[in-house]
Amino acid sequence: MYTPSYIELFNNRRLEKKSKLLREMLKECSICPRNCKVNRLNGKTGVCMAGSELMIASVFPHFGEEAPLVGNVGSGTIFLSHCNLRCVFCQNYDISHLGEGRITTIKEMAEQMVLLQERGCHNINFVTPTHYAPQIVSSIFEAAGMGLELPIVWNCGGYESLKVIKILEGVVDIYMPDIKYSSTKSGKHYSDTPDYFVVAKDVVKEMHRQVGDLKIDNHGIAEQGLLVRHLIMPNDTAGTEEVIQFIAEEISRNTYINIMDQYRPIYKASEFAEIDRRITRKEYGYAVELAEKYGLTRGFR
Repeated sequence: MYTPSYIELFNNRRLEKKSKLLREMLKECSICPRNCKVNRLNGKTGVCMAGSELMIASVFPHFGEEAPLVGNVGSGTIFLSHCNLRCVFCQNYDISHLGEGRITTIKEMAEQMVLLQERGCHNINFVTPTHYAPQIVSSIFEAAGMGLELPIVWNCGGYESLKVIKILEGVVDIYMPDIKYSSTKSGKHYSDTPDYFVVAKDVVKEMHRQVGDLKIDNHGIAEQGLLVRHLIMPNDTAGTEEVIQFIAEEISRNTYINIMDQYRPIYKASEFAEIDRRITRKEYGYAVELAEKYGLTRGFR
């Protein structure tokens, strides 16, 4: 049976030290690449609009995630409020942009994690977590003391602080980043991140260094490793070939990649004519052909 690496960090008190180190970064917030430098501990907020307190939108066993996460009983999913990305087509904009959710203490979230474990979930899946990394690591420390022993999934947008990801080594078992765009223009227009691909490439390399390719047990359940998501967008505005080439040539041809077809023109997407429609079957098929061309085989099949 797989034992999450944070158990050892809990036992030797390094998990607590990591939470304190991350919390110090909130004084002049550098938790993400935007480096807003606001003092979140004093109630200030930056681009992500998150303060010093945890905000959770929902907690439940999720059956809509990738098969190795879901299994038969679901992925124990915790949706965090707010986001450091400003994606104009965000499907969860009520949570990420409008900040819907409730303030939750670190102990309360720890208790929620243990309850998800008691319900049989295969993992704890934090959705859009990085802007709350200090609080989440503190909560994992509390939950480990209550008996939590499920793998931790870091389900993020790919626009992360490399320093924070390095601190998270040994805390996270499964990294699940998006790689949204290779195009500087698309990053700027749709997420206000012209440096998106530059940042994401370094971050995903570090994630893979820490956990390697996705490892799946004999029951088809993910235990540890990297799982990458890439959303196909209309008119190839995501720059899919460059993303897939990067994964195949600079990460691993054994990378588990979910090539996603669920793009919908919601939120502010109608303001951008080139992305104001669903993708076509031909566009999706082309993305799959690219993955096969570059030697990727896991996930999208």
